[in-house]
Amino acid sequence: MSLSPQFLDELRARTLLSGLIAKTTKLQKAGREFRACCPFHNEKTPSFYVNDDKGFYHCFGCGAHGDAIRWMTDQRGLPFIDAVKELVQAAGMEMPEQDRQSAEKAQHAKGLHEAMEDAAKWFVERLGGIEGSEARSVLQRRGITEATAREFGMGFSPDSRGKLKDALKTYGDPMLIEAGLLISVENKEPYDRFRGRLMIPIRDARGRTIAFGGRVIGEGEPKYLNSPDTPLFDKGRTLYNLDKAQAAARKAGRIIAVEGYMDVIALAQAGFGEAVAPLGTALTEHQIERLWRMAEVPLLCFDGDNAGQKAAIRAAHRALPHLQPGRSLAFVTLPDGMDPDDLVRAKGPAAFEALLKAPEPLVSRLWAHEVAAGPLDTPEQRAGLKARLSELAGTIADPNVKSEYMAEFRQRLDQHFGRGPREFQPRG
Repeated sequence: MSLSPQFLDELRARTLLSGLIAKTTKLQKAGREFRACCPFHNEKTPSFYVNDDKGFYHCFGCGAHGDAIRWMTDQRGLPFIDAVKELVQAAGMEMPEQDRQSAEKAQHAKGLHEAMEDAAKWFVERLGGIEGSEARSVLQRRGITEATAREFGMGFSPDSRGKLKDALKTYGDPMLIEAGLLISVENKEPYDRFRGRLMIPIRDARGRTIAFGGRVIGEGEPKYLNSPDTPLFDKGRTLYNLDKAQAAARKAGRIIAVEGYMDVIALAQAGFGEAVAPLGTALTEHQIERLWRMAEVPLLCFDGDNAGQKAAIRAAHRALPHLQPGRSLAFVTLPDGMDPDDLVRAKGPAAFEALLKAPEPLVSRLWAHEVAAGPLDTPEQRAGLKARLSELAGTIADPNVKSEYMAEFRQRLDQHFGRGPREFQPRG
């Protein structure tokens, strides 16, 4: 059986290495990593470290080093293919098709990656040329420096239906359509998807371009246009700037999720490199899980308008079933009508840092949202609030966290309605 590098990368990304190793080795938390006495050689002082962000383990004593698959083969003694099959089953994935078809698929994916990289280079060249002058003016007005634009690979797509298609014609229309660079319409020639837009490459965790986001220059709809889902790009599993933010998050000890890529770029320029963003959708369970692999309590900093706050509460509801001891979310509320980009430009990085230092815990955000949902003047309305809070707490899978939420909501209800404290009597 031939397994593509893309499949193995996805398998590693879906496997929590510390959870796998902890099944047979006692791990201790050590900052952003875990440590233990090495299972590959006898030692009394722990020198074996597990890093979930990087997806590998390493022993500074004997030099043992590897990823989840290597752990299964070296420590469990499984053949390679059996190790992969066991991890695939645990991750809820399916084994790919065998032999020739799998090899052809891997080769095809390689071609898609190359097409995306060539497109990214072409967009960068257009931004620096004569036709990119208006796009450069947009960047200047937004305070984005040339150095920042280069760092994030920003480019420009001319308002043309065929210039990119001609530039990448050696790949052929079918591959460019599959990569999301061309639009295919029945009985018509395929044409460029991105036209007259400031282009921002979207990269995977390894830094490879897998999609693009395009912001319209001047007037037009939609204001932001993202690549469609492709064999390389699944927007529900992708976080913008993940490749750069991983290292910055380890250094800062936190990860910040904002609404859009322009917010990420502005924050990075202001010194906050640990910011990521979903891509045009509310945070998914997959994206929240990825945030938790970088920080136990990610900071969600969405826009201060009504839409931004609705997105925040949707993320809160999606996270609830997956909470664990020490693993939660916190919320940074911006001034009404402002996004992170506006704030750092208007008031400077210090103002944003001050908000990050005093985030709102998840339980407080849920409480405030339900209390503000309607009047609480009658017994029936108050009973409705109690029922809603109980239902929210009931979605939490971990029994200890669920119990704490039930007790916290009960205490807040008593305080809010002027009742005396009650002794908590657990049931069952």
